[in-house]
Amino acid sequence: MAFTSHIFLFYLLPALLLSYWLVAQRWPAVRNVLLLVAGYAFYAWAVGWFAVLLLGVTVANYVLSRFVAASAGRRRLALTSLVVVIDLAVLGFFKYAVFVEENLNRILSLIGSDALPVLRVILPVGISFYTFKVIGYVVDVHRGQSPPARSLVDFACYVSFFPQLLSGPIQRYGTVDRKSESVPTFADQLTARTHTLDKFSRGAGLFMLGFAKKILLANSVAQVADAVFAAASPGTLDAWFGALAYSFQLYFDFSAYSEMAIGVGLMLGFECPRNFDAPYRANGFGDFWRRWHISLSSWLRDYLYIPLGGSRAGGGRTYANLLIVFLLCGLWHGAGWTFIVWGAWHGFWLIVERVRRGTRPMGRIRLVGPVTLHASRFTTFVLVTIGWVIFRAATFSEAGRMLTIMLWPRAAQGGSTLLSAVIYTRGHLILMALCALLVFQPVQGFDWTRRLSWPKVLMLVVLFALSVMTMFAQSFRSFLYFQF
Repeated sequence: MAFTSHIFLFYLLPALLLSYWLVAQRWPAVRNVLLLVAGYAFYAWAVGWFAVLLLGVTVANYVLSRFVAASAGRRRLALTSLVVVIDLAVLGFFKYAVFVEENLNRILSLIGSDALPVLRVILPVGISFYTFKVIGYVVDVHRGQSPPARSLVDFACYVSFFPQLLSGPIQRYGTVDRKSESVPTFADQLTARTHTLDKFSRGAGLFMLGFAKKILLANSVAQVADAVFAAASPGTLDAWFGALAYSFQLYFDFSAYSEMAIGVGLMLGFECPRNFDAPYRANGFGDFWRRWHISLSSWLRDYLYIPLGGSRAGGGRTYANLLIVFLLCGLWHGAGWTFIVWGAWHGFWLIVERVRRGTRPMGRIRLVGPVTLHASRFTTFVLVTIGWVIFRAATFSEAGRMLTIMLWPRAAQGGSTLLSAVIYTRGHLILMALCALLVFQPVQGFDWTRRLSWPKVLMLVVLFALSVMTMFAQSFRSFLYFQF
């Protein structure tokens, strides 16, 4: 169930908030049970057996993590490794079985052997996110950084916490990211959390703002991206316009989900650190990953990059670690070679930045009068946009066609008059300009809603009302990260 569906918006969310606040006041001990029931009902809405899989993963990790906590030495390490292998095996079967089988069949066809039957597996939505949550929890228990969950209900409530269940953020159980803003651990909030009008108001504001970003910006700019990527012969300007539209769509879509998830959490008394911090203002790829999908990048750093050795073993090992992490980051996003290449693209530029460390950084380029352009920001944004073309493409040929047109104008066939008439309308041009203005603002929605004034409340109410009306006029668009 999506946050932007009328069922969630007009039925589930109001009913849950009303019953939760009544329970919170009268029977605090029942609050987590109510959240647990809501999480499984929310997850089972589309396909019931997804909830059975979620329950199995939860129970297995809860039981095995208690054995990990009670053991020591090599036995502790062996048990932790077993749990991680089991979790990755479940993720691998559902997410990568078809990918492996199809590539194996390509190899078999090259040597003249018969193809194997391909097992069609339905990908459970959100499995990448909750798998990383349980792995992080078990590893933290192994390290002694997090106590085991007090009860199965607490742990199940954490794993199935429905605001974060489908697309994150990947909040940790008993620890917090050392570089994130100071918030209580999720474990502490399960036992003691505050329910205040200020917290509820900020959560409602974040939810409304994220809802507006998804409906008014992401869904609308997606029309431009879809038209360009589907065109048979876009011109060079068309291709760049479409690539920029997809960059804006992806940011507003995913950051909108994160803000809505954090907002719902706040309305329920839970705090979560930010997941986006103006990523298109980044002055390098390292800075980009400190700003984009912060919960994932910090997870990869703490549970993969540092255990591999991080940057402690010299330049060559550091570069190899970076490349491994981002190849796996690409694979985590999707079972396809284009995702792996996208991860390699980011890993390559991170290595380049490491090599260039200590050299003079790019500064500013003066354009007209006081208007200046931060060269490092501009270069990073252009390279990230090129990467998004690979990320979106279903095949190498599709990615290659778009990138060739973007980077070599002679490859374009002059563009399509019909396409130009579709994408360069006054409304689309205003929309793209608005998106560009908003993504490069230093103050994002997470900061803007910290203190709500009456003018801000009025603006949010107007935006939310306009978004609800627009939602009924639009065709439904799921959040992009649901597919991961």
